[in-house]
Amino acid sequence: MTNHSGAGRCVAVLGPTNTGKTHFAIERLLGHASGMIGFPLRLLARENYDRIVRLKGPSQVALITGEEKIIPPHPRWLVCTVESMPLDRRVAFLAVDEIQLCADPERGHIFTDRLLHARGEAETLFLGAETIKPLLRRLVPGVEFISRPRFSQLTHVGPRKLARLPPRSVVVAFSAAEVYATAEFVRRSRGGAAVVLGALSPRTRNAQVGMYQAGEVDYIVATDAIGMGLNMDVDHVAFAALRKFDGRAPRSLEPAEIAQIAGRAGRHMNDGSFGTTADAGTIPPEVAEQIESHRFDPLKSLYWRNSSLRFTSIADLAASLERPSEHAGLLRARESDDQLALAALGADPEIARLATHPERVRLLWEVCQIPDFRKVMDESHTRLLGRIFRHLTSPAARLPDDWLAESIRRIDRTDGELDAIVARIANIRTWTYVAHRGDWVADPGHWQEITRAVEDRLSDALHQRLTNRFVDKRTALLVRRLRDGGDMAATITGDGDVLVEGQYVGRLEGFRFLPDRSENSGAARTMLAAATRALQAEIAERLTEALADPPEAFALSSQGLMWRGQRMAGLSAGSDALHPQVEPPDGDLLEHAARERLRRHLTGGLHASIAKTLMLLIRAQAAPLTGAARGLVHQLAEATGSMPRAAAEAQVAALSSTEARTLARLDIRLGLHSVYIPALLKPVAQDLRALLWSIRTGRAAPEAPGIRPALMVPEEAPEDFYAAIGFAVLGRVAVRADLLERFAAEARALARTSPFRPSNSMVSSLGLKTAQAEAVLEGLGYARGEDGFRPARKPKPRARPRTDISDSPFAVLKQPR
Repeated sequence: MTNHSGAGRCVAVLGPTNTGKTHFAIERLLGHASGMIGFPLRLLARENYDRIVRLKGPSQVALITGEEKIIPPHPRWLVCTVESMPLDRRVAFLAVDEIQLCADPERGHIFTDRLLHARGEAETLFLGAETIKPLLRRLVPGVEFISRPRFSQLTHVGPRKLARLPPRSVVVAFSAAEVYATAEFVRRSRGGAAVVLGALSPRTRNAQVGMYQAGEVDYIVATDAIGMGLNMDVDHVAFAALRKFDGRAPRSLEPAEIAQIAGRAGRHMNDGSFGTTADAGTIPPEVAEQIESHRFDPLKSLYWRNSSLRFTSIADLAASLERPSEHAGLLRARESDDQLALAALGADPEIARLATHPERVRLLWEVCQIPDFRKVMDESHTRLLGRIFRHLTSPAARLPDDWLAESIRRIDRTDGELDAIVARIANIRTWTYVAHRGDWVADPGHWQEITRAVEDRLSDALHQRLTNRFVDKRTALLVRRLRDGGDMAATITGDGDVLVEGQYVGRLEGFRFLPDRSENSGAARTMLAAATRALQAEIAERLTEALADPPEAFALSSQGLMWRGQRMAGLSAGSDALHPQVEPPDGDLLEHAARERLRRHLTGGLHASIAKTLMLLIRAQAAPLTGAARGLVHQLAEATGSMPRAAAEAQVAALSSTEARTLARLDIRLGLHSVYIPALLKPVAQDLRALLWSIRTGRAAPEAPGIRPALMVPEEAPEDFYAAIGFAVLGRVAVRADLLERFAAEARALARTSPFRPSNSMVSSLGLKTAQAEAVLEGLGYARGEDGFRPARKPKPRARPRTDISDSPFAVLKQPR
């Protein structure tokens, strides 16, 4: 262990998240004439570099990371990633953040090396969690401790459904697939989420977090990469899983790991909460209590790797890396990526031949330390390292410009899905790292500029892809405005399109709001809620106007009751066929009292409209009839103006001559086949009767015949529909009631002279072909023979009241015009 007897004061500032440790360290850094601070993430290094530049100016501070170096001629302060700290530089002050990462299986040995060997001449600070305190006391003689309490409380609230998480929440998952699936759900239900993954570039991550901080979205879905830095205004952290894959095997999260992530909730003096969601189960009570009280089992060991390396040969280098520590509590680190790369390249005979003296072995080790930002360390990365080493050991001792250009050109594409762009960002970060080795490339500044531009383009494309996929800006805006509780501006176009806060949300038809159908049910509910609030003034104005309009302002159609070209209400079966019920739209646009007022007004208008079209039927209902005549009119009203004679035979037979004449004066015709009111066979009345049939039966009405006296009935058409509009169906031919009486009268006349065929006048009266007229004759009971039609049986004489229908084909009938 290095002797630091000549070094200055060494202090460990320990405590949970949100204790101001970093702020304290920056103040101490700037209080010295020179200093260096190491952060665990490039993102944090850049964030704090920018912060110091704002305070002291760009000429006073340097940024040093593996992928980015901004070094003015004479910087006083250096902001670095822990891996990139230039330990050969003498500074008055030195600090290392998140020192508990000495226990991280992958990077711990680097932090442990800084713990043991990195010192400021006047002051050294180690920032981190209390769990490392016993080991610090043992490994760093004379270290002082400062404990900092958390500024705010952190409270466990148990599990919550994903759709019910409060705004300003972070949902934590542990794989890209889980993050994407969760973010998709949040988009559907709450308008969207920012996405934070460890694989994102700092530019993309900042852009995603920026959306959240700006209030464009209220949720973040992230991996555990959220657990360090990234100061955000988070109120709640929800774990979608409590197990993670640590690079070797799935395992449960340690309480301290949960605390590090949960600590993102509650910033400065604002309290925060944490819990679980989705299928994560419940955090055990004893673990929750540990997190709330910030008391965890101390670390028992740290990861260490020998830093006194031997470069005499590849084998000696590998052996020195494997040397165990002599100190208790320091475990030899597992084989990291650089060691695996060294083993793979050392087994290559050509590489082994090139690395035969210390300078070449040292160069090979430096090449092996080029990061694989994809975190897969497969053969392709090892092959790349091998090519780099071969180029650097060639006579030129530089990477060829044309090879660099072609390698970068293949990456400089923004097409493809999320995973493809993430992989390209990882690849370009590797080339950015290489470009910062001034001894490896001919023009470092040129290549740094190119790789940075490519990374920026890819980062912007990735941010756009993430936003397009996981953020519905319209729904997110409406959710925020609904939560704020203020008034919402609504605009209604001439076509009925509704815009709330400038966002299209659907259409307003009468008093019914139809959310945009392009969205899912969750977004539709949000749009409905926004429209309900924003349209209050418009609905009140429409209600006043509708209640003031006369009955003729409302029209009946197959869509319902119409007003000013828009559907005002639906219709359902009422107490009888002529009095359907009015159904104003349900929902929150109309309060119950207003809906009932509108129902009463529309009902009056509807019944007035029906009475106007079916005036003769309504007049017959109001006539002072008794006995059989009254019963017959009642049946006729239920049939909306016409019915088969067979259905009313008992009533017709019971009519007296006086009652028959009274019915004739009411324009009711008593035919041999139908009882009907001629005026109600006209197209206008037909359409209304078809609509009333549809309301009564709940079925869609086929097309009404209109002016056609007869038509072929489609196979799927219901026969009772044609009877309801004044037609009789005979042999798949529907014939209007009055025309059927004329047709049947002529057939009876022709039948007196034995076999007959339908005359031209009979065929033309139907407007159909001869074969169809013959089908009607068969439907009337005539038998077809080789020589024509004849009655199937001799008709029995039947007493009936006198009407204006006779057996004469020349009888004058009142026909619909």
